[in-house]
Amino acid sequence: MTQNHIATVNPMPSTILHNSAEVRRQYTRAAARQAMAFIRRKVRIFNRKAVAVAQDMPQVQGGH
Repeated sequence: MTQNHIATVNPMPSTILHNSAEVRRQYTRAAARQAMAFIRRKVRIFNRKAVAVAQDMPQVQGGH
């Protein structure tokens, strides 16, 4: 039993399958999503460390 890894029965021209603007847009969105996840993770780690440091310090700040 052979497997065909083609989505359609009659293969389309590659220009339709790989519309460069569409592919670039998808790659850009994926890259942006990865970058945002990375930044969010870094900020979360930074905030966790900052909270730990702030809890170690005596409360100096007054109300504003």
